[in-house]
Amino acid sequence: MNAPSNLSSLSAEEKRRLLAEKLRRKQPAEVPADAPLARPLQFGLMFFGGDDALGADKYQLLIESARFADRHGLSSIWLPERHFIKFGCLYPNPAVLHAALARETQRIRLRAGSVVMPLQNPIRVAEEWAVVDVLSGGRVDLSFASGWHPDDFALAPEKYGDRKGEMLRGIEAVRKLWRGESIEATSGVGQKIQVRTYPTPLQRELNIFLTAAGNPETFEKAGEIGAGVVTHLFDQRIDDLAEKIKTYRAARAKHGFDPETGTVAVTLHTFIGQSLDEVRAAAGGPYCKFLKENLGLLKNLAFSRGMNVDVSALPPAELDELLNAVFEKFLGGRSLLGTPETCLEMSRQLAAAGVDEVACLLDFGPAEDAIQRMLPQIAQLRERCAAAVPS
Repeated sequence: MNAPSNLSSLSAEEKRRLLAEKLRRKQPAEVPADAPLARPLQFGLMFFGGDDALGADKYQLLIESARFADRHGLSSIWLPERHFIKFGCLYPNPAVLHAALARETQRIRLRAGSVVMPLQNPIRVAEEWAVVDVLSGGRVDLSFASGWHPDDFALAPEKYGDRKGEMLRGIEAVRKLWRGESIEATSGVGQKIQVRTYPTPLQRELNIFLTAAGNPETFEKAGEIGAGVVTHLFDQRIDDLAEKIKTYRAARAKHGFDPETGTVAVTLHTFIGQSLDEVRAAAGGPYCKFLKENLGLLKNLAFSRGMNVDVSALPPAELDELLNAVFEKFLGGRSLLGTPETCLEMSRQLAAAGVDEVACLLDFGPAEDAIQRMLPQIAQLRERCAAAVPS
């Protein structure tokens, strides 16, 4: 089915069906199945859970998964900063939880994905994360974001208008404080003072990332300031991402950074089973529920396909049909929802595009015991990818 040139001439029903058809189309393989990996690929875990009804054990999956990842050679644990809504609500302050994980793990990197910098005082950010760095033996990395939702800025309403500028200025202040330098601040009596934060972190330089939803300018800015990038594939294709990574590497080179250093991490919904039917049974319903509770993600996906569809206005049966089409689109492609073979193919495509790390998003709804039983599949995928890199 080909898209007509004038989408405005379509009825809402025709637009919806066209979107569903586009979502069903599988992205063709870009890398031969037997090709070696173009570059080493690391695997970390990301958490973004929104279930606040888990009682006293609501962080048990995080803790057990972190212990597993630490023992089995995974690279990192990513925790977000979220406020006031159910989506990601278990993680209002990643520093607090990473302070706990610092004592539960020995080697894995502890990463914020992300610190919403305009909502924070950089002095406080430097202090809190220096504590985590000391507790962990120097394993902290921070990704920074400018913020998305206006309601989040209840914490700092005056910063919403220039949130990107606030983010960049805040990052620079945190970097200075981390190195042991002082920055100017204002005392309680209005005097200008110089502030140096304590404790002194173990890492002399703070490894940072920028969180990029897909805007090429964010990739370029990350390269310009010597940061890594953490992004996703929900509403961008692998070939689009590959072009943005080229932009990122070129910006690093232009501004005096080694273009081959700097980590590009991609967040992917992850559930690996022995068959696609197994994955459908364990993850299909939870994934569709996850999207239904966060229709903004689906609206972004529709917009990225050039479709002006108000998904929130669809009748329940049609919305469910569309959600199932989205799941089928991501099953075996543009996610790690699939079998060991489809996930290895996906890993080859990502490595060929210039990706360095996959952040496996686990807690989007599958049963916790099913997630824990699935974790060895991620470790095995990491091992297969390592073996596929030419020596």
